[in-house]
Amino acid sequence: MKTLQSTLLLLLFVPLMKPAPPTQQDPRIIYDYGTDNFEESIFSQDYEDKYLDGKNIKEKETVIIPDEKSLQLQKDESITSLPPKKENDEMPTCLLCVCLSGSVYCEEVDIDTVPPLPKESAYLYARFNKIKKLTAKDFADIPNLRRLDFTGNLIEDIEDGTFSKLSLLEELSLAENQLLKLPVLPPKLTLFNAKYNKIKSRGIKANAFKKLNNLSFLYLDHNALESVPLNLPESLRVIHLQFNSITSITDDTFCKANDTSYIRDRIEEIRLEGNPIVLGKHPNSFICLKRLPIGSYF
Repeated sequence: MKTLQSTLLLLLFVPLMKPAPPTQQDPRIIYDYGTDNFEESIFSQDYEDKYLDGKNIKEKETVIIPDEKSLQLQKDESITSLPPKKENDEMPTCLLCVCLSGSVYCEEVDIDTVPPLPKESAYLYARFNKIKKLTAKDFADIPNLRRLDFTGNLIEDIEDGTFSKLSLLEELSLAENQLLKLPVLPPKLTLFNAKYNKIKSRGIKANAFKKLNNLSFLYLDHNALESVPLNLPESLRVIHLQFNSITSITDDTFCKANDTSYIRDRIEEIRLEGNPIVLGKHPNSFICLKRLPIGSYF
């Protein structure tokens, strides 16, 4: 009887019991899992921001795309951060001229002053331009110059101190200019060329060449000299004085009147043609020379 009652009770309660939907726990599980990942991702980001080294931080910064205003600001900052331009910037000269291994070629570029030169310059070729004047400032910071060539300019004046600091200068050409006088010349010159100018004898100081003990080549032809320059150094090999206005010479011009044994053996050539002088009237003036000067003897 009891068994029957138990069975009937089971049959009455079974329809009332419904199985729990299987999805009720799934959202909770997914939610819990998702929450854990979310919290972990926040922690990871916070950890990277606070504790990772600068490399990771820089990598994060590189992926930031700046807006237009920030780009303009960066551009402005880059402009203002450039170093100031030097007063004697070498680049313009080397763009206008040609700079190569210590040589500067400024030929036929219509410059009217000496351009700023690189400090290491040893040779300057500034031929056939419109330069009118040379000053001491032109070469004040260029101590290594060995050759200057200003052929074919319009130079009328040269300050006496222009070449005073050029202790290494060996060759100087001022040919085909408008010079009336010579400046003080540097002591180590081996060649000086001032042909085709307007130089008169009073424009050359008495001791202009006396201390130039290395001078071998002197070109003063096609000027307005009335006499041969005084105190020419013993080192001279070639002297060009043709086509001037020289009317006379003395026994001391090339030789020593009081020393008949004196021989000037280094001179290879003296040119005096084109002057209003008859060389045959001055035989004692050439007694110390191995070769007679070129010119008119009759």
